[in-house]
Amino acid sequence: MYETGRSRRMCRSRAMPETAQMFRRTLLLLPIFLAALIAPCVSAVDEFTVDGTVLELDGSNFDSAISTFDFILVDFYAPWCGHCKRLSPELDVAAPLLAVLDKPIMIAKVNADKFTHLGSKYEVDGYPTLKLFMHGVPVEYSGPRKAELLVKYLKKFVGPDVSLLESDSAISSFIETAGTQFPIFIGFGLNEALIVDFAKKYKKKAWFSVAKDFSEDIMVVYDFDKVPALVCFHPSYDEKSIFYGPFEAEFLEDFIKQNQLPLVLPVNYDTLKLLKDDERKVVLTIMEDESDVKSHTLIKTLKAAASANRDLIFGYAGFKEWEDFVDVFDVDKKTKLPKMVVWDRNDEFSTVVGLESIDEEDQRSQISQFLEGYREGRTIQKRFSGPSLIGYINSLISIRTVYLIVFVVAVIMLIRTIGNKDEDDTPRTHRQVRDEDTSSSSGESERREYQPGDKED
Repeated sequence: MYETGRSRRMCRSRAMPETAQMFRRTLLLLPIFLAALIAPCVSAVDEFTVDGTVLELDGSNFDSAISTFDFILVDFYAPWCGHCKRLSPELDVAAPLLAVLDKPIMIAKVNADKFTHLGSKYEVDGYPTLKLFMHGVPVEYSGPRKAELLVKYLKKFVGPDVSLLESDSAISSFIETAGTQFPIFIGFGLNEALIVDFAKKYKKKAWFSVAKDFSEDIMVVYDFDKVPALVCFHPSYDEKSIFYGPFEAEFLEDFIKQNQLPLVLPVNYDTLKLLKDDERKVVLTIMEDESDVKSHTLIKTLKAAASANRDLIFGYAGFKEWEDFVDVFDVDKKTKLPKMVVWDRNDEFSTVVGLESIDEEDQRSQISQFLEGYREGRTIQKRFSGPSLIGYINSLISIRTVYLIVFVVAVIMLIRTIGNKDEDDTPRTHRQVRDEDTSSSSGESERREYQPGDKED
């Protein structure tokens, strides 16, 4: 027994120093373990120069950049693209302004003409294509491309869900900072908790704020006479809508959804993209010329009708401006305009029997009759005479198809050149043909006005 107890005591006495020794070893190794954990993060950031310049990405560092930065705007470009060349200096100006935000937004570019697997992976169908990666998730960027407006537009994505405004000057500053690209919702005397969920849900489409303290002058300026009130502004269209309740989730969301768009939407490359997430049908008025005085008067009348029929989207398009679009609605130079149709946003539309066009006399009454006839079902269903309007917007040729076409054209030109070598001692090569084609295309692009959504295939 004595020996057994002594053996146990000896085992315990030897174990204690070993435990202490292991503890000391762990302490010594701890910095090494921590360094191993931190190293990947540090090396990922150190891989890029974060100094406000535009990052140059390629196949080797693209994924690393997307995972390193929470917000990064990527320009998928081609060196020969004229629109890309015009966009590049704007991005250079915007990059340092976005890099110093509390939540920085990095700007990067990748030659998608060279790194075709990246263009294919992210469905790049023309140049330039801009995509905003938010925590690694890409979102198509369709905002402005001038540096100052681009910065204002992108600030929306890193701002708070709901801004709290506590003075008249704070309200004015908020509206000025918000810019004109998004609708602005301000809850005057409204409990923040009522709209915070909707602010998160629609953050990519609108600004949200709550004014806690304001003067009667503000009530006069923004045209509401009691609180609480939720006021929506559309700065680009100089429009305002006011909601006094009931402040229940269903009614609040209806108001917010219906005010994502202006009362009457001008149809163009950018605004058509806004229709993708809206389930309402479009009452489309096709007029001769959007800019003439008669059209302006008609648009005002359409706004009154739109205000009373928020379950429909009202839009307009000029035959002069958008002939390629409106001809799918059976409109040509012989059609009597203005003409109204109800479009399902795909490839079908309806006309109302007896109201195929609108006379200049008493247009308000004719529009009311058109809407009444549509709701009563006195319509004729038709299909587009060409590709769908949205399809037309998205019908840019794929990158692979472009390569195939360029290759075939180049081969044909090369064969013709070789066949005519007696007339010309210096035959043109494949590369020369492509250079001539691109410079010709670039020249045509330079001659017409540059649109924010313009791309080259």
